[in-house]
Amino acid sequence: MSKQAMVFVGTSKGGFIFTSDPKRKKWQMSDIHFKSWNMMHMKLDPRDNRIHAAVSHFVYGPTTHYSDDFGKTWTQAKQVPVIPRPSQSGRPPSTVDEAFRSEGGESITDTPEKMIKVWNITPGRASEPDVLYAGAQPASLFISKDRGETWELNEPLFDHPHRGKWNPGNGGLCLHTILLDPANEKRMYIAVSAAGCYRTDDGGATWTPQNKNVRADFMPDKFPEFGQCVHKMAMHPSAPNLIYQQNHCGVYRSDNFGEDWVDIGDGRLPSRFGFPIAVHPTDPKTVYVVLEESDEFRMSVDGRFAVWRSRDAGESWQRMSKGLPERAHLDVLREAMATDSFEDAGIYIGTNTGQLFYSRDSGETWDLLADFLPPIQSVEAAVVEM
Repeated sequence: MSKQAMVFVGTSKGGFIFTSDPKRKKWQMSDIHFKSWNMMHMKLDPRDNRIHAAVSHFVYGPTTHYSDDFGKTWTQAKQVPVIPRPSQSGRPPSTVDEAFRSEGGESITDTPEKMIKVWNITPGRASEPDVLYAGAQPASLFISKDRGETWELNEPLFDHPHRGKWNPGNGGLCLHTILLDPANEKRMYIAVSAAGCYRTDDGGATWTPQNKNVRADFMPDKFPEFGQCVHKMAMHPSAPNLIYQQNHCGVYRSDNFGEDWVDIGDGRLPSRFGFPIAVHPTDPKTVYVVLEESDEFRMSVDGRFAVWRSRDAGESWQRMSKGLPERAHLDVLREAMATDSFEDAGIYIGTNTGQLFYSRDSGETWDLLADFLPPIQSVEAAVVEM
């Protein structure tokens, strides 16, 4: 058997799969998958090599699909993620349900929120075969126990007492990040824009906000219990206590499972604003961010596109730009940066103008892998035994 590098790219007009040998110098590009559909995310499950895709269409709505032959054919889930009516689920009406009222003021508690799209599909741990998780908009968490055939809503999070006070970010009220603690099957984290980070320690039965010391400059209280706009979070499986986040208002690190956070960007990085964040596959203290000038000017800082890397968990940063365009006004979205699992790691970055850049040496140098794609929304990478 031989190893093969694979990169999965989701765009506003469909998805693409790129393949290469471990040298990663020459790449083959697939035909477009789900042509004209909005592909939010495409992810390989390393446990069974099934590829999962989260797509939506302005006519047909949101759905999930899977492929067992590396994208040659696709199968739609038998039951896609939906938010059930209270009467269907047996749960009491939530704060959001009760907000639907008739003209006469009578509460229409049987009216559900409308599912808009699935943002992220995350394979479960090796110890929980067949389990997958999905984050969606409006902010909701789903679980599949049959390899993506059917999905169920996590009702405790959907009916959380804070939910009525969550506010949508620029991309909508979305649950975009799911982190699983590999050492504790009961613990996981989710991130919602704009609600912040929440953690469960009992397998999803209860959820607590984990946002201490994280700024929310757009709110009257700059350090609220919840309401922060997390853009993305990342964790290395060898150090589950160590979590990173790129926030609307800075870059942060937690050393204690999200109990509190340390600002690792203030005074060390040229901007507090950005979307993606990723951790090196073999070193939990090496982390990457792509910054933007500000919330107002969502493009490369000073028009110079670069990746920032820290090798000491954010204590110091280096600007990495060798091979990247010197002058470029680019936007990299929250799901559009990934790493493969080679020791000399591949780092992959997609832009809103359709360029896919990559590094074969942990960020030291960069090359253009593909150009003229539709706006890139997500990038994932994997190493597969063929």
